[in-house]
Amino acid sequence: MSFGSNLAYSEPRREGREDVYYRARAFGPDAKQLNFIIVNISPHGLMARCEDEFQTGDRIRVVLPHAGTVVAEVRWALGGRIGCQFERAIDLASYYELISVMVKAK
Repeated sequence: MSFGSNLAYSEPRREGREDVYYRARAFGPDAKQLNFIIVNISPHGLMARCEDEFQTGDRIRVVLPHAGTVVAEVRWALGGRIGCQFERAIDLASYYELISVMVKAK
């Protein structure tokens, strides 16, 4: 009996995420401004709380300190939370500066 193709698959993250609580300006696929709270972030993506409904594959724009406006693809959405992957990773120098701002705001 083979179970290989039926087992749940979980993708390991490239790196850990920083827990934050940061209200960011963000815009949905329709360019409408969102009520958006980032709860964790890494150079490659973020998880946020957002009241709007999203579909996997939707693209949003998020304004981040020191990194500017980044484009992110919604990878999952569940119960008022979304997980997003950035179109381009944030360079480490900008990432460390943005983390220092976000942690102070927490």
